[in-house]
Amino acid sequence: MLPLKIVSFHRDGQLSTGALLDGDLVLDFQHEAAGLPGADGPLDWMDTDGACHQSARRLVEGADVAKLQAAGAVLPLAGVELLSPIPRPGKVICIGLNYRDHAEESGMEIPKYPLVFSKFSSCVVGQDADVKLPRGAKEVDYEAEFGVVIGKTATDVSEADAMDHVLGYCNINDVSARDFQFADGQWQRGKSCETFCPTGPFIATADEIADPHELRIQFRMNGKTLQDSSTSQLIFNVPELVSYLSGFVTLEPGDLISTGTPPGVGFAHKPPIYIQPGDLMEVEVEGLGVLRNKAVSAD
Repeated sequence: MLPLKIVSFHRDGQLSTGALLDGDLVLDFQHEAAGLPGADGPLDWMDTDGACHQSARRLVEGADVAKLQAAGAVLPLAGVELLSPIPRPGKVICIGLNYRDHAEESGMEIPKYPLVFSKFSSCVVGQDADVKLPRGAKEVDYEAEFGVVIGKTATDVSEADAMDHVLGYCNINDVSARDFQFADGQWQRGKSCETFCPTGPFIATADEIADPHELRIQFRMNGKTLQDSSTSQLIFNVPELVSYLSGFVTLEPGDLISTGTPPGVGFAHKPPIYIQPGDLMEVEVEGLGVLRNKAVSAD
């Protein structure tokens, strides 16, 4: 079956899930003309073993685009408001210090085990959403990250079987209030402020990406490139992370793993570069489009 680029969007004030088609079009899985099973929520479309996901793949493979467009199930991309492709993940699991070149930049030893933390799923936002700089935070930083989306429940899976549980991949900006993070001595508050997890613009299913460990990853601020590396620098790769994490927590469809950031984060620059109101941030991982968000003051 054809790979998918999965999106979530608002249509007529309602949340819908669909897929990008060639020619800047969006197929709405939930339009009656699509003829797909009803879903209890967006995460049903992420479950690779479920009827919703499998029927959506078959529809995309054999889609009569003109007919679906005439019936209202296919829309111009320009006419929809994209959200995070996973509007509310069950879990957002993050990995710290997972790029060799970033560890070298930080002057830190290569970790022996993944450094795991989390972000509250309520801070996930999508394409073109504003990132709100919280009151009292003066050192808000960016982190371009390669996101892995779980597609099948994983409990204590082996590295050999781990990729069978991956739905696909997306861009993430792990926005971080460094002054909160370092003052607290732990990371939850500094990582989980509202809007601090921009994600998108779509999920590329795993069969869309030939090798997730050979992708260029970049971050740009107001057009200037500040991070530029490759997922080949990952210390713990995708199957290693899925296997390791599933050893102590069950991973479920729609769970999001943010795999770490390469060198060039703001606090490492001399002088530091922190996000200011009006800044335009772009995260681009090869094959995953460009995630764009503007920073605004909480006031």
